[in-house]
Amino acid sequence: MSRLEAAHLYKVFGRRPDSAVERLRRGADREELRADGATAAVIDASFTVDPGQIFVVMGLSGSGKSTLLRMLNGLLAPTAGQVRYDGQDLTALDPRELREVRARKISMVFQHFALFPHRSVLENAAYGLEVQGVPRAEREERAAEALSLTGLAGWDASWPDELSGGMQQRVGLARALATDADLLLMDESFSALDPLIRRDMQDQLLELQARFKKTIVFITHDLNEAMRLGDRVAVMRDGRIVQSGTAQDVLLAPADDYVAAFTQDVDRSRVLTAAAVMDGKPVGDEADCSCATARVDTPFTELCLLSARVPHPVAVLDARHRLVGVVPRRRLLGVLGEEAGPPRAVAPCDAPRAGAVNADA
Repeated sequence: MSRLEAAHLYKVFGRRPDSAVERLRRGADREELRADGATAAVIDASFTVDPGQIFVVMGLSGSGKSTLLRMLNGLLAPTAGQVRYDGQDLTALDPRELREVRARKISMVFQHFALFPHRSVLENAAYGLEVQGVPRAEREERAAEALSLTGLAGWDASWPDELSGGMQQRVGLARALATDADLLLMDESFSALDPLIRRDMQDQLLELQARFKKTIVFITHDLNEAMRLGDRVAVMRDGRIVQSGTAQDVLLAPADDYVAAFTQDVDRSRVLTAAAVMDGKPVGDEADCSCATARVDTPFTELCLLSARVPHPVAVLDARHRLVGVVPRRRLLGVLGEEAGPPRAVAPCDAPRAGAVNADA
């Protein structure tokens, strides 16, 4: 699988777009351009997505996230900048070459399902393979397998209007999987679904990702969805990426007041782990107290339960059962909104010797 790279992408609609890009590079803002009949939808966006990652772009309506997504597969041509995938500069391809890339390397799952009402569920799932020129018997076999993976076995002969919204979205996901493309672009794919169905689709996506390790760019305006799905998250505002990092980076170290305000209502207990909230690596080796232990990937809610059972900090162990930090109760209270200081190196009296920790506790 290949790395996706976006470098200094701009998309300007309206009058004199090339001139507008130069003005943006010199410091002009969107309002100045709008007064002259140009709309800057995406401004100097750069990021990379490693193979097998889910990269989530989140932002309010009008922030530019869907426009950014459409530049990644050439549905919209950038005004300036470059997109590279699988060793190709996609921005340099002609229309025929772009269609080939979209048919074989990059699949897209749309917000409103985009199913053909006059085709059966199986025919919809096989459509991408039909575009590729795959023989009918093979494409139907692969489409049926993809439908089974998304929980739709036995619905092959049904029509889209016989399916619920969640089931229709599963057909769209099956269509993307059937092509065997390594890169999936998902444009607010679950936002039209009811909350419970949406949660089921998130679970489905995470299960499929654990199995197939696709590279996914996922667009959403839902903060909890972004934090749940994303290996890395980018926050957009007014056409610009204002912060990019892990969900924990964005929550615990917001780049500015906008990001802090944007993420203040996220359920942090579903996102954070012991590694994110522990105080720094223990120093010294003189302490001999005993501690409850957690792993670096122990979820926040489990960490709170551990801390509630003991009067001392919870020790944090890495995969090799080495002591890498401790979580005092004050840090948990700090994450929950109470006063707490910044992470610090742990004094010897705060933590046990590495050898004194029961790695199996």
